[in-house]
Amino acid sequence: MSGIEWVIEAFGCSAQSLRDTAVLQELFHRIIREMRLRPVEETQWHQFPGTGGITGLGLLAESHLACHTFPEHGSLCLNLFCCVPRAEGDFETVLRQLFCADSVAVRRLERPYQSHWKQVASD
Repeated sequence: MSGIEWVIEAFGCSAQSLRDTAVLQELFHRIIREMRLRPVEETQWHQFPGTGGITGLGLLAESHLACHTFPEHGSLCLNLFCCVPRAEGDFETVLRQLFCADSVAVRRLERPYQSHWKQVASD
């Protein structure tokens, strides 16, 4: 059995949207709803002074959903880890809609729970 982690990066985003907590809340709500995730608490948000970048962290029964925005670079980094396999969300469409992203890169990593080295040692 293994979990899945998505590392998503969006570039060419609207700086204004990257400074807007309401837009980021909408992003989290859509991901949580569409992927049927189960938050255990309210998402925590922190807005930095100056450039106004935002960090968000949502604790999920499945693990976590986190983001970091960099308005000065027009980029957003998103990380979602689920401890059980599930279908991938349409991250690209959502990021293009909400942040006017020019490009989106999605990496999907399987996270096995049993160490390969442990399997080799027991063979």
